[in-house]
Amino acid sequence: MIYQIEFSLPQYRYGFHLITEDILSRIGELPETGLLNLFIKHTSAGLTINENADSSVLSDFKTFFSDWIPENYPKFEHNYEGRDDMPAHIKSSVIGSSLTIPITNHRLNLGTWQGIYLCEFRYSSGRRKFVATLYS
Repeated sequence: MIYQIEFSLPQYRYGFHLITEDILSRIGELPETGLLNLFIKHTSAGLTINENADSSVLSDFKTFFSDWIPENYPKFEHNYEGRDDMPAHIKSSVIGSSLTIPITNHRLNLGTWQGIYLCEFRYSSGRRKFVATLYS
């Protein structure tokens, strides 16, 4: 059986945000076994799974990506929506726009310290739209 739902999350500030519980609250009861594919419908934000216990991981991610792919890079041509525009597109491509997570015993089969993160790469992004597809 395949079940699909589309939903939005509220606007988040630039950075990395734990959204595991937000996702679970919107998709409802999980099957006994299966897969969740989560897709973000944007080109300037991404999804990742990582450490969910220590907030310094999030600030280190933000620092690294800001240093690695800086704003106002003089060789970027695409800056229609501001200094964070092209860097956000590149960061989104590096992180990716979808995740697939196994489901076991009606729960996401994540590791002890893993959580789902919204990687917001714009300063003024608005609500982000998602598609969750459950396979059981």
